[in-house]
Amino acid sequence: MEIPKLIKDLRKGSGMNRKEFSEHTGIPVRTLEDWEAGRRTPPEYIPRLIAFQLKYEELIKEKGDTDGKNN
Repeated sequence: MEIPKLIKDLRKGSGMNRKEFSEHTGIPVRTLEDWEAGRRTPPEYIPRLIAFQLKYEELIKEKGDTDGKNN
């Protein structure tokens, strides 16, 4: 998968718009716009780190939901 599409899919999958995603990840909005449009290319590890962060947060949220139900 191409990096611009991957980054856009990660953002859209998170349910956030660019501004929210920017604030959440600490990546400037303009940089996200450039990455998604293919005007600039992030280092190869960046999409993997973003995907890891989002998956980790999802797992933590699920664990918190599960723990709350057992009490």
